Amino acid sequence: MFTFYGQSRTFCDRFARRDFLCIGGLAIGGLTLPNLLRAEQASGPRATGKSIINIYLAGGPTHLDTFDLKPTAAREFRGEFMPIQTNVPGMEICELMPKLAQLGDKFSVVRSISGLHEEHAPNYSDSGWSELSLKNIGGRPGIGSVMSKLWGPSQTTGHGTAPTFVDLTGWTKTGFVGQVNAGFRPDGEGRQNLSLNGRVSLKRLDDRRALLSGLDRLQRNVDQSGMLTAIDSYTERAAGIVTSGELAKAIDLRQEDPRQLQRYGTDNGMGNDRFVMARRLIQSGVRCVSLSWGSWDTHGDNFNAMRRQLPPLDQGLSALIDDLDAHGLLESTIIMMSGEFGRTPRINPTAGRDHWPRTSFFFLAGGGMRHGQMIGATSRNGEEPIERPVNIQNVFHTVYRQLGIDTDTVTLADPNGRPQYLVEDRNLITELL
Repeated sequence: MFTFYGQSRTFCDRFARRDFLCIGGLAIGGLTLPNLLRAEQASGPRATGKSIINIYLAGGPTHLDTFDLKPTAAREFRGEFMPIQTNVPGMEICELMPKLAQLGDKFSVVRSISGLHEEHAPNYSDSGWSELSLKNIGGRPGIGSVMSKLWGPSQTTGHGTAPTFVDLTGWTKTGFVGQVNAGFRPDGEGRQNLSLNGRVSLKRLDDRRALLSGLDRLQRNVDQSGMLTAIDSYTERAAGIVTSGELAKAIDLRQEDPRQLQRYGTDNGMGNDRFVMARRLIQSGVRCVSLSWGSWDTHGDNFNAMRRQLPPLDQGLSALIDDLDAHGLLESTIIMMSGEFGRTPRINPTAGRDHWPRTSFFFLAGGGMRHGQMIGATSRNGEEPIERPVNIQNVFHTVYRQLGIDTDTVTLADPNGRPQYLVEDRNLITELL
């Protein structure tokens, strides 16, 4: 088993969040791959072929200084920024995001998100559920792990073999479906494992696999559980990923046009290379890519933090939308972007905004949805939804519907054998459809 560790961050509650993922290729926990493949085959005809890029804004971004500005509110609420028009009449966003403003027809923002609690955790952005839900049995699985569970942990595409789910920054939750459905982390030793050892040729690899196959047959007669069959299937898929080379190529940004990297702003030190990598992974056949960007826990100096972060986010996100569109992938790729909660309408004495779970925003682009709209509205000072409140789970219900997953009927069995629905509040955001 390999364990990969990433960057640690600490939020205002003083608990450190260390990005991590344990990959145990053999520890399949009683779940055989043939069962997963049967599930994938059964759901295949209903699947739409759409993919997801899920962007987590860790720390809780302020809704009032991004997509729900209140320029007519009193000074202690409205902040330091003004709204600007997008290319859709009447649709406004913060002045620090001019590039995104030119793409207003390609995205929508739900400004009236409800159903949140004050939790510094990625669960709402990943699944629509509180981190406390089913915590005693591992918690709720995130959307990438759900896709892996329903469709198999990897798949064969026209480009070769690709994992269903890749997690670029380690923030997603596998929940009760287990680590076998965790996203692949292509960093550290994980990246090295994507290519053959220079001393091993394809022919030598085939010889080794043939030898292992012969040894396995000696044990198969005494294996009554089907475990070896599943392990062999995982081995074949892992070998397919390595020998096809497509995943290794996707994460190698040296193969990207330098002019394109410049458009994304990959040299700004803010992590914009993740946006490029996400597009390349989707292009290689990955169905879900998750990444985190920035640090948004702005209890103090909120406005300078926005000046530092919103322009590079504007550059990277707008380049991603444009790039997917240019490659013919925007209609088939859903971009999701959100944080844990909103932030207080009233500015505190340190020029910051504190936690505010009574409302937040959710950004959506692409995916064949109807865009160019702001859905819902909050009160004059941004305290709470007053028009079209949207429960966070409604976002995931709508996204699952776009993927071809019927959340009214599909359930996942938890470790106790009980069926669990993917979301509880199953109302579609019809404005997007």
